[in-house]
Amino acid sequence: MKAKNYWLSLMLLVCVFTAALAQEKNVTGTVTDQDGLPLPGVSILVVGTSNGTQSDFDGNYTITASAGQVLRFSYIGQKTVERTVGAATIINIQMEADTQTLEEVVVTGYTSQRRSDITGSVVKVEAEKLGEIIAPSVDQALQGNVSGLTVSATSGTPGSTANIRIRGISSITAGNEPLYVIDGVPVSNGNVGSSGAYSSLSALAGLDQSNIESITVLKDASATAQYGARGSNGVILITTKSGRAGKTVFSLNSSYGFQNDAIQGPVPLSAANRLELAAEAFYNDGFYASKDDAIQDLLASDFAEWDANGRPEARWDRAVANKDAIIQQHSFSASGGGVDNTFFASLGYMQQEATVIGSDFERISGSLNFSKDLTDNITFSSSNQASHMEQNAFLETSAYFESPRTVKYFISPLSLPYNPDGTYNLFGGSLPNPIYLTENNTSKNRLTRIVTNNSVTWDFAEGFTFGSTFNVDFQLYNFRTYSNPTYGYGAATSGDASQYDRTNVFYVFQNFVDYNFDVNDDHRFKFKALQEYQSNRRYFLGGDGQNFADEGLQNLDNLGTPTGINSSFSDWYVGAYMGLLNYSAFDSRYVLDLSLRREGNSRFSKDNRWGNFWSVGAAWNLNKEAFLADSEIVNALKLRASYGVTGNALIGLNQYQSLFGYAADYGGEGAQYVDTFGNDELTWETSNTLDVGIDFGLLNNGISGSVAYFNRDSKDLLLDVPLSETTGFASQVQNIGELTNKGFEIDLNFNIVNTEDVSLSVGGNISKVENEITSLPTDPNGEERTITTVRTRIESGHPAYAWYMPTWAGVNPQTGVEEYYINGVDGETTENFNEAEAVFQGGNAVPTTTAGLNLNFSFKGFFLNATGYYAGGHKIYEGWHLYLNQSNAYPILAFNGYTSLLDRWQQPGDIARNGAFSSSFSPWQRHSKYLYDADFMRLRALTVGYNVPSRALESVGFTKLSVFLRGNNLLTWVKDKNLLFDPEVDIDSQNGTVDPGETGLETPPTRSISLGVNINF
Repeated sequence: MKAKNYWLSLMLLVCVFTAALAQEKNVTGTVTDQDGLPLPGVSILVVGTSNGTQSDFDGNYTITASAGQVLRFSYIGQKTVERTVGAATIINIQMEADTQTLEEVVVTGYTSQRRSDITGSVVKVEAEKLGEIIAPSVDQALQGNVSGLTVSATSGTPGSTANIRIRGISSITAGNEPLYVIDGVPVSNGNVGSSGAYSSLSALAGLDQSNIESITVLKDASATAQYGARGSNGVILITTKSGRAGKTVFSLNSSYGFQNDAIQGPVPLSAANRLELAAEAFYNDGFYASKDDAIQDLLASDFAEWDANGRPEARWDRAVANKDAIIQQHSFSASGGGVDNTFFASLGYMQQEATVIGSDFERISGSLNFSKDLTDNITFSSSNQASHMEQNAFLETSAYFESPRTVKYFISPLSLPYNPDGTYNLFGGSLPNPIYLTENNTSKNRLTRIVTNNSVTWDFAEGFTFGSTFNVDFQLYNFRTYSNPTYGYGAATSGDASQYDRTNVFYVFQNFVDYNFDVNDDHRFKFKALQEYQSNRRYFLGGDGQNFADEGLQNLDNLGTPTGINSSFSDWYVGAYMGLLNYSAFDSRYVLDLSLRREGNSRFSKDNRWGNFWSVGAAWNLNKEAFLADSEIVNALKLRASYGVTGNALIGLNQYQSLFGYAADYGGEGAQYVDTFGNDELTWETSNTLDVGIDFGLLNNGISGSVAYFNRDSKDLLLDVPLSETTGFASQVQNIGELTNKGFEIDLNFNIVNTEDVSLSVGGNISKVENEITSLPTDPNGEERTITTVRTRIESGHPAYAWYMPTWAGVNPQTGVEEYYINGVDGETTENFNEAEAVFQGGNAVPTTTAGLNLNFSFKGFFLNATGYYAGGHKIYEGWHLYLNQSNAYPILAFNGYTSLLDRWQQPGDIARNGAFSSSFSPWQRHSKYLYDADFMRLRALTVGYNVPSRALESVGFTKLSVFLRGNNLLTWVKDKNLLFDPEVDIDSQNGTVDPGETGLETPPTRSISLGVNINF
């Protein structure tokens, strides 16, 4: 009984003592840095509860806590400090700098690493640099800012896609586009617009660049092997903004400007030019005794009305121009958080008009990113981006005569846009008036895109973290066309319309376990094991028809004659298991990275579905060695090297299967046909990549940069191999051939002046890449099976898609006839094109040399930033010269050519670029006359502005106010004076119908000037 009372008394005493300790009190104190200066905004957390503060205190704090509880003080760049609340109510804290956390942290794929621990080739572009380019798609801002990266716009039409190549070409037929990753999860990207005739639409155009914190480009195997096959062409990591604990910060970013074509382009012939050249052509062909006789006859016939009306000039280039097209973008955001949560929310709007009538782009977007500590060791985070885009699309990439972009090259200047009374001139024939059609026809792309990334992390034991991520990239695409029943191509069908809906759902599931531990201060290990599953599902439904009962009707159910209906479903899957190891020793003097990924892809048969991809990377930070640790010259010096194997599976679906197709009918009945010539031996295309580099910082980092050499060998290429016509198929995908890319990259930055009032820095990069096919399959006779198109050839010892055609020898000054070298090189010439041998013309469409240059200057709040870009060592081909730029009947009688044709032969002794004009419609002939050196240099961005001093903003409650005037693509220099088109052309093959590097009639890039303001409060 006494023992029982003893224990009851003891328990009561413990309860009383515990209650006394638990009595809450106000704890006050100060927080300072190592120099005794106050640190405002420190995170103070009562461990085990949600109590805490990040208020804007000036170094003094007050917090409610109980005796025995632990206060945790944390601040960016400082070591975390913990203090137990005791009898005293005043706790003063002096924090120490944490050199480990002060060092820049870079996202390198599935992990983040300190800059000194990176063993691969990684380039990070900050938001400030990205913001210098005002464009719907943020990837265009990478041009000139990343060494070894080439950006080619497919069109200047607002919202169009851009093709990116990182360190050249890794494949001939399989894809060469890099993988895009948003907030750690791979997403579907590229052109989501209708394929073929109309303008492309970039899925990336749905992302508001004001929401992007940074973009990191991974280039070598040490960084990209983590992504297996998808990383073979490089990886572009997009990190969106997130909130920070503390007071809520509101930001307003707004700009408004105007734009026009970046270059003038070819100038169309005037009516007077056509008269002169047509008369000359008829005279040269012997139809008239003199050129004057030909002119008089033409003035009495074909040119009579034009002559009688005072010889007016149509000037179609001016009639369709949308001069000073508007471009504007606005975004508003809020960010902040508490002790256990952060958030970032934004709303944005962008509108861009095309530089000719009939097209524009509009986007409304929003984002919500937040994180929440559910418990002491469980955190939930969610990143969400949503946008809706509308693009009035162009007919481009071919001679679409209804397109306002091409009208100046196809409609005769004798046909005026308007009648004398100001009404539309609705002339007949196959070339209708596009001004009327842009107002009465429709071709519109719509895309709604939602990207959501949700994750939970659980620190379940010391050093161990489990995480699970679920991502959805959801795209709803709609494309509509309508041709009015009154005029144009729709008149013959009493009007026609089509509508296509496509739903893409891209899922990614990830589960991972991290284990980080230190053997001691000299040895740190980081392990990651990850399981990943991806699924892409595409649903398509479309229909079209003709015969509307009345004008103004556009929906398909109003059509009298349905002409087609299409629906389809496709899906593909990827599964992967991966392990990562990072080891750093002796304060990161020595670093080792290992990765191993086993990946399966549904594009291959079950026997060949799985592939193994790996990398090894090492780095030596010499600046941390004893002999350099105290150096006043060397601040950073790292030797790094990596080697690894990545894969490529970017081919069409079901290529390994022999399949029947059913998308046909026979006499109105459903029909079956052989659709795919399968190859069950198909497997991964692989790339073996070596990367060696030096990163350095000298003289207090006044000089910094890197030098790298790389060599990427691609083997078992997934190549479309031509087949004998007896098979019934044109080609079959096979694993054949080898390809190599090698080169070097240099990045340099000079901080010339860096004082409180003045700063000046100059930097840049240059890269050189060589591309060569090293092996192709042989036929039964042992001969190499080369692949030749009209203008290119795939053959070992030459670059992929190397230009291959007869060589133009100029115009014979005595006869005015154009000639060609018989042997394709030099020596004897011929007037007969068919006698000229086709030869390699040197290079292909991908630049071998690219360079970027940037200048940053500020003086007491005023600033100037400039970025330039150079690309060279490649060639591009003029695709429409037969109809528009040859001395035959096409550009003067059928269509409307360029004024460059005026440089033509007229009499013996003339030295001219173009031969004597003829009134015949000569056959199309491809040769080197229309193959141009594509070297060009462009002033990509120039910004001048002023940052208002913070002390001047206190009275209005702003923390930042910046105003700026920004210009994009202000100047363009082109090496080859005969290249009239913009030199930045599509470097990707367009569905096999257009060679990479062929100029079309697409919209050129734009030159813009915008006024903007950035405000924080």
